[in-house]
Amino acid sequence: MSITRPNPPGDRGPEPSGASGASEGGVPATGTSGGGAAVSSGGRQVREMSFDGQSGVVPLARDFTRQALYAWGWLPSASADQRAAAEDVLLVVSELVTNACLHAEGPDDLRISCDNKVIRLEISDKGTGQPSPRTPHRAGSPGGHGMFIVQRLCLDWGVVRTPGATGKTVWAELGAPA
Repeated sequence: MSITRPNPPGDRGPEPSGASGASEGGVPATGTSGGGAAVSSGGRQVREMSFDGQSGVVPLARDFTRQALYAWGWLPSASADQRAAAEDVLLVVSELVTNACLHAEGPDDLRISCDNKVIRLEISDKGTGQPSPRTPHRAGSPGGHGMFIVQRLCLDWGVVRTPGATGKTVWAELGAPA
């Protein structure tokens, strides 16, 4: 697990053919419902949502993420493994946004990007804290399981801070369904 390393662009090798954010006909997607934007970024499909002035941000984040999963073909799922992968993404979004609400005055933005191999979730907030799994993890105790769940379900996760700026971006990556 890495909690401070940003994911450098291109560290997973070249993009497979057909892994673009373009809509049918090769025209880049320009928008989506739910207050977010869909764009193509270097062969990755990207959706962004701002939580500015929103209430009920956890269900909003889940709905926004679910819409992206449908658009990118993760849902509807053809197998139990594909359904589990999509549910894991929704659970991780819920945990990260909830943590931003509980520990960082709420999230600012959600960014979701996807290629054929990995989906990356990024939640930005103004908090100064450092997320980490509770140690020792107490399975029978209520609360404190969010980052433990993220750690268990994700390929990797971490925190990116911009020097001289307040806040942070917590990111997590999950594998695409087989």
